[in-house]
Amino acid sequence: MKTIVIAFVCVLVLLIVGLLRASLYFYDFAIKRGPKQFLRGNPDLETTMRQSGAATEPRPAEWVEGQAYETWKIRSRDGLELVAYYLSAPVYTTKTVILAHGYTSKGKDMGRFARFYSEQLGYNVLMPDARGHGQSEGDYIGFGWHERLDYLQWIATVLERVGSDAQIVLHGLSMGAGTVLMVSGEELPAQVKAIVEDCGYTSVWEQLSYQLHRMFRLPAFPLMHATSLVTKLKAGYTFTEASALEQVKKSKVPILFIHGSEDRFVPMEMVWELYQACPGEKEIYIVEGAGHGTAYEVGGPVYEQKVAGFIGRYID
Repeated sequence: MKTIVIAFVCVLVLLIVGLLRASLYFYDFAIKRGPKQFLRGNPDLETTMRQSGAATEPRPAEWVEGQAYETWKIRSRDGLELVAYYLSAPVYTTKTVILAHGYTSKGKDMGRFARFYSEQLGYNVLMPDARGHGQSEGDYIGFGWHERLDYLQWIATVLERVGSDAQIVLHGLSMGAGTVLMVSGEELPAQVKAIVEDCGYTSVWEQLSYQLHRMFRLPAFPLMHATSLVTKLKAGYTFTEASALEQVKKSKVPILFIHGSEDRFVPMEMVWELYQACPGEKEIYIVEGAGHGTAYEVGGPVYEQKVAGFIGRYID
């Protein structure tokens, strides 16, 4: 009997150690700041890479570098220096968009959207580098949860610099869409008039569970539970609390939901969950044939018309 107990304890210890090592690996794999090699050659992003590569205009960051932008810096609530790039409109206005970039990207990579808002809509544009990205400090990726509080500070900074009569739109792509959706559930100043989310996810738990199954054919239990605990200890949040879906349920700001019909990285089913959960004014736009993050490339002028038409209802 004693031998059986000892054997059982040994097996249990080995399982716990193995699970701990696996969760630390997955934390580094998905959450820790740094290049993510798994994004290259990912079959769920094949459509995205093909469609993005079709663009003939200058790369987004190159367009931004050609503009006379200002660099803004703030200190986050937990002490990180965060950086953003501000582009004044061609003609004076208080209309301002705050853009939110995707996973492992940076603010200037939103140059295609910045150009649209600046040149076609005449907006001021703010392009923050999310914590753990670009020039901003931080050693982990928050998937929008801690970033939502950072965006409250960026909103406050816009109001300080542009003026209390500012009219603000939030527009996010992929992880940036998750960010602006998570911001939507906070108490926002009246100057935030509308939100545009493009290919966002319902929650970090659902998105990472989906990818865990797609990439490794593994179930959520027990690895997701263990990695969520590690993330809480190392980054200060759990996968379940970082929920765009729960935040949207509290939203009071009009939201335009956009998603590509061929998105395999963030499944299209998520946008319908988000849309149905939103209690306020809303609209949904499914871009046929678009992969993850390429709704603008595929939709082109129609995408621009949808965005301009939606936010135009709420911006003077």
